Amino acid sequence: MTSLWLTRIAPDPRSREARRDLGDAVGLHRRLMSLFPDDLGPDPRRRLGLLHRVDDARGGPAILLQSAHQPDLTKLPDGYGRSAIRSLDPLLGLLCGGLQIHYRCTASAVRKPGATTRSRYQLPEVVALHGPDAEEWWQRQADAAGLKLLSLLSQPLDAATGTRSGQKDRQRIRHSRTRFDGVAVIVDPDQLRTKLTAGIGRGKAYGCGLLTLAPQRTPADV
Repeated sequence: MTSLWLTRIAPDPRSREARRDLGDAVGLHRRLMSLFPDDLGPDPRRRLGLLHRVDDARGGPAILLQSAHQPDLTKLPDGYGRSAIRSLDPLLGLLCGGLQIHYRCTASAVRKPGATTRSRYQLPEVVALHGPDAEEWWQRQADAAGLKLLSLLSQPLDAATGTRSGQKDRQRIRHSRTRFDGVAVIVDPDQLRTKLTAGIGRGKAYGCGLLTLAPQRTPADV
C-alpha cells in the first residue's frame, strides 16, 4: 500500500510570499513542488503523488498538501506560516466496505463536447459545469471512486488562475472549481484508495482534485 502524507500549512497574512502564492495557482504549485527533490523525471507532480487545495478555515486560508513523499518544510520561506504534517496510512488502513465517511473535494467539473457539437454551437473544447450539472458530474466521479453518496452539498468557488511560462510563450491557466461536501458509504475500498492517491478530474497541479475523508462519528464515539 502506498504511503501518503498530509501537510497543513496556515499561511501568515504578513508574509508577502504567502499572499502572492494564495492569489496565483501556478505560483502555489511551484512553491509546493519546491518542498521536494529536483530531477524527478518528466512528470514530477505525478511521481510525487502531489495534490493540494486551499480551504477556508476559522483562522484564514489553509493549504492542504497530500503527497506520497514527505515534504521538507524547512524549504518554506521564513515567516511563511505554521505547518504540520501527519501520515495518512492509519486512515487508509481503516477504509473498508460499508464504512460511512465525510468527504470533501474541490474539483474542476467539466465536460468535453464532441467536435460536431462544438462546431454547431460554437463551444470551447472544455465546458465548465455548474449547479446541478456539476453535481451530476461529481456523482459519476464518486461512483468511479467506489463511493455511494448519501448527501451532497456543492459550492462554486473562484477559478484557479495563473500564468505558466513555456519555452516559447506564456500560457494563461484557468480551472473552474466547485467544492463538494457530504457523507458517503464506501463500496469499493481499493477503488477509493486509488482515487485518493491519483486525484479526481482536471487541474490537479493547480488546486483541484484532492479528495479528503474522515470517518463519520457515531453516538458511541462521542
